[in-house]
Amino acid sequence: MGEQTLRVLACGDVEGRIDALFNRVKTIQKKSGQFDLLLCVGEFFGSSAEALKEWDQYKSGAKKAPIHTYVLGAASHETVTFFPSADGCELADNIIYLGRRGIFTGASGLQIAYVSGREALQEPAPSHCFSPKDTAALVEPLVNTSKFKGVDILLTSQWPRGVWQYGNNPEVDPRYCGVTSIAILANQLKPRYHFAGVEGVNYERLPYRNHVVLQESAQHTSRFIALATVNNPAKKKYLYAFNIVPMKHMNPAELVKQPEDVTENPYRKALQEARRNAPTEEPASQFFFDLGKKKPQHQRQHQHHNQQRHQGQGHQGHQGQGHQGQGGQDQGQWQGRKRPSDADQFPGDQQHPKQPRKPPQPTGPCWFCLASPEVEKHLVVSIGTHCYMAVAKGCLTPDHLLLLPIGHYQSVVELAGEVVEELEKYKAAVRKFYKSIGKRCILFERNYRSQHLQLQVVPVPMDKCSTEDLKEAFMVQAQEQQIELMEIPEHTDLKQIAPPGTPYFYVELDSGEKLFYRIRKNFPLQFGREVLASEAVLNIPTRANWKDCKYTRTEEEELTKELRSQFEPFDFTMED
Repeated sequence: MGEQTLRVLACGDVEGRIDALFNRVKTIQKKSGQFDLLLCVGEFFGSSAEALKEWDQYKSGAKKAPIHTYVLGAASHETVTFFPSADGCELADNIIYLGRRGIFTGASGLQIAYVSGREALQEPAPSHCFSPKDTAALVEPLVNTSKFKGVDILLTSQWPRGVWQYGNNPEVDPRYCGVTSIAILANQLKPRYHFAGVEGVNYERLPYRNHVVLQESAQHTSRFIALATVNNPAKKKYLYAFNIVPMKHMNPAELVKQPEDVTENPYRKALQEARRNAPTEEPASQFFFDLGKKKPQHQRQHQHHNQQRHQGQGHQGHQGQGHQGQGGQDQGQWQGRKRPSDADQFPGDQQHPKQPRKPPQPTGPCWFCLASPEVEKHLVVSIGTHCYMAVAKGCLTPDHLLLLPIGHYQSVVELAGEVVEELEKYKAAVRKFYKSIGKRCILFERNYRSQHLQLQVVPVPMDKCSTEDLKEAFMVQAQEQQIELMEIPEHTDLKQIAPPGTPYFYVELDSGEKLFYRIRKNFPLQFGREVLASEAVLNIPTRANWKDCKYTRTEEEELTKELRSQFEPFDFTMED
């Protein structure tokens, strides 16, 4: 199956910054090996004098794209002139315009559906817009065949309306984002990956189902990923890398495996609203692609000999992370239900809101409960109302810290709301502290064979390695040990993908990116330390096990005293 695996890069709006994009791609390929193709959504061209000058270099052949690049058509009136034909064509060496809408089917079997531009508000549709006729012509030939399961990839410039339903929230105003016609298109085509742009933000929605649990046969899941603009000042992610085996070559059982963080389909509600609001005098095909009518087929088949190659293994997910075929049972815990609030979890608190909750107590001895006689209090650096911070026993580096709840909680997902709030304040304070001394803040938790939450906080000097190097180190060592680390969206609540009692390993990088693994059995207890101690990161492999890093009590006291002094300017518990 390795030969059928394709390595793909997806990109948001380029807006004429073509050199910046291709320079970034060259850097990635130099580091991680060749990718098979680059897919660009949103506005590829820019109208500034500088953008025109850049494009002329590629158009004339003076410069060449370092990868087979496929772009969507104009998303504004200003850039229509760059596209000589609505049917698609080669714009420059290695840069291909897909067309107004259609199906790209490579020699590898990878199937990509695409719609260029924005939704038309009138007929006839302007050149930079698509109409209901375009989406109907795309959908009907596909879904009218009995063997149709879905497409591998869907490319659109605009977002589907309501895609955030049941999932994590994007940094956009939902009142003005997305169009229903794209939501309907995504619901019909069931893409494994759906990429979009034009909103200027990065949003990686949790995967969603394409079937109704217990009512329909299991189908593959879909992932919606919106990408930001190339070289945006906020440094939001605009490139996403992933590995994909074309659907036609996948084992059916492997294809329909459901990841642990899967949610309900977000589009059913949008479909119901659209049906209620649709004008009665218009035929259904105006908005819902009346699939009973036969229309001319508008499929375009593109063959590319390079798509059959898998050019080097590399590491999936340089800027992003491929997730197809993640194992695990279909949990179905969050089937469209609102995530429980603290009131839901602790209903008794609502009767006496002003009385502080007594923290949970251990049933036996605990080394980490602050009230316990077993706790080594000489390691404590700072104490808050619900949490405290201590030097790690057998610390990896002299400023390796632990964040712990004062009460007896086993993991982050079991914390009460007020404990979570203070824990976040501690995390923010430690990040500022480490940044002030030129270090990145890496946090990880192993909720496995432990009875009290210990959030490990390890600093890594900024001049040692980049955030991407850190991420790659975790991914590479995970692959070597057959651990399926998956990237989860920055603002995802762990409770949604790891209900209390679930064993897991979790990493949070200094960029806010999060990596997660649901532990099944035989997880290496020192995995987090091993990665950070490795030659690729801190290069202190002999300190991977805490038991090999013993200090005398006097040394520990001196270390704690020094850290307490250094952290004091950032310690919010010292404020009046």
